[in-house]
Formats: sequence, structure tokens, C-alpha cells
Amino acid sequence: MAVTLEEAPWLGWILLRALMRFAFMVANNLVAIPSYICYVIILQPLRVLDSKRFWYIEGIMYKWLLGMVASWGWYAGYTVMEWGEDIKAISKDEAVMLVNHQATGDVCTLMMCLQDKGLVVAQMMWLMDHIFKYTNFGIVSLLHGDFFIRQGRAYRDQQLLLLKRHLENYYRSRDRKWIVLFPEGGFLRKRRETSQAFAKKNNLPFLTHVTLPRCGATKIILSELVARQENGSPAGGDAKELGSKSKGLQWIIDTTIAYPKAEPIDIQTWILGYRKPTVTHVHYRIFPIKDVPLETDDLTNWLYQRFIEKEDLLSHFYETGAFPLSKGHKEAVSREMTLSNMWIFLIQSFAFLSGYMWYNIIQYFYHCLF
Repeated sequence: MAVTLEEAPWLGWILLRALMRFAFMVANNLVAIPSYICYVIILQPLRVLDSKRFWYIEGIMYKWLLGMVASWGWYAGYTVMEWGEDIKAISKDEAVMLVNHQATGDVCTLMMCLQDKGLVVAQMMWLMDHIFKYTNFGIVSLLHGDFFIRQGRAYRDQQLLLLKRHLENYYRSRDRKWIVLFPEGGFLRKRRETSQAFAKKNNLPFLTHVTLPRCGATKIILSELVARQENGSPAGGDAKELGSKSKGLQWIIDTTIAYPKAEPIDIQTWILGYRKPTVTHVHYRIFPIKDVPLETDDLTNWLYQRFIEKEDLLSHFYETGAFPLSKGHKEAVSREMTLSNMWIFLIQSFAFLSGYMWYNIIQYFYHCLF
């Protein structure tokens, strides 16, 4: 499409801004990620002496790194509006987030909207596609203890066994509280046709805004992390009794991400900022673990029902621009999620100062040795 003379300055500014943002992102990664790695290495003696304190400090640095990623979208005008139940109330309990998956920007959106939920991000474990292991952030996720899952029927049983071992080795020992899981097993555009064919074959609802979830990872997580009472039933929380001291996984947070006009944001847009400012909408619904069936068939049906409800939520959103009313409310209530500009400035400053410090330390030792 030809560019008119009037449009040329605007397009030039968009291109220049995108290049400036990309240059800053590269510089940000070059100082923040190596600094994180150096701090983790230098703190290894603390890991031996006081493992809990080590992982607390590591978690704070991990949260700052995710905050930097969130800030790239924040300054491009990609903000978040939250709906449904307030998940801050359970931020100190163990929970699993079940999230629909449309694009790479879903991860960035969660990085942003969870920043103001206490230590949730610091104590969080992500389950993500194995391809992310080979990105610039892969080394950070490996050190933090996130799990990379390989998709495909040929790898499914092996990956579930690896997930079970991963939870046994890393979840409790690193004081993790929340797990983020995308049960659809891939992006909507890639899985929709296969999911619809499966639904037709098995007499299940026809879904267009989400796909039917894959249940294997959820089953492993619940079987490993749900504490049992003496009678074998799950010991979970109750939405009316937030003071519960029950140990183990207590909540499932059904999380639905919606983009205006069903146009998701990808990671390239998040970094370069060439799309106009956009408000992403995130809806939460909290389920006490005691209300979630743990038997295989019942759990599968329960998960299917959640994604059928997501389909209804998204249909309503795309028709009206808002999520439907929550129980007990006369009108739809939303909350604008904000980031503190001062906090972003401080963590970015700390990253660049740390990068400068580690550069000088490494340079000094290099000259001493060579």
C-alpha cells in the first residue's frame, strides 16, 4: 500500500521510535540478565547456609526482571484492566493460574498485571513451551526453576514424568507459591481447528475463542501439590475463610485474557511499540481446591467446563466490550492495573548500575590474570 506525503512523517516517527525502543531493550538485556546471573553466582554460599533466604533474594531479582519486561509495554501504552475477583486476597496462598493462550504477548500481560500482587511473581513457577529456553530470558528461567515443556503426542508421557520430578525437586525447596499454566498447549490460531475436530468427534461444544484444554499437566500439578486430609479429601481454602492455614495448593485461578477486537499482542509489538495504545482485559475467577475434583475423568470434565465458560466470557466481551456481571454486583466492575514510574526507574537504574559494576569487576580480574 502506497504511503502518502502526509503519512510519511508519522510513519517515520513510528519507525524511529521502534528502533529506539529496540536499542533500549537490547541494552536493558545486556546489563540486567548478566547482572542477575552474576548475583546468583556470588550468592551461592548463602544458598548453602540459608537456602530459604537465597531463594527469597533470587525471587526479588526475578520479579524486577519481569518488571522491566512489563515496563516496555507500559511505556508503549499497553495497559491492563482487571475484572472479576480480587486475587490479591490470596497472594500469600498457593495457587494455580489456568490461562487461555492467544499469542506471546499473553506472557508479557501476566508479567505486568501480577507485579502489584505482593511476592507472587517472586515465588512463581511458569510452565512454558521449550522454545523459550533458547531465548535471551531462557537462562533466567532455568536458574529460577521454571519448567519448559515440549509439545507433541510423541513427547507427552515423558514430559509429564519430567514435570512430576521437577515439582518434587524445585517447587517446595524453592518456596514456590503460584504456578502459571496454559492448558490449551499452544496458541489459539494453531490449535483451534484440531480442537474443533476433537470436539465434533466427542460430542463436545464447538469453541471459537478458546480451545479445549489438555489436562495432563494440570492433573500432575494437583496430584503433587494438593495436601490431603486424613480422610483423603483435599485440604483447600474457602473464599470466605482467607485466614485458612491449610498447607498445599489451595486455589485455582481461572484467568481469561481478552484483547479488543480479538487482536492479540505479540512479543514483537510489545518490544517495538508500533501498535497504538491498547488496553488488555484480564478476568479472574477463584475456585477453592476442595471444590475441584481430583479424579481423572471428573477433573477433565471440570476443566472442559472452565473453558466453555471462558468461551462465553469472551463472546460477551467481544460483543459488549466488557465482561459480564460478577455475582453480587449490579454492574460490571473493573480495576485499572498501574505500574509505578518511580519503581520502574529505580529497578532500571539498579540494572544499569549493576551492569557497570560487574563489567568493571570482571575487567579488573581479567587484567590481573592476563
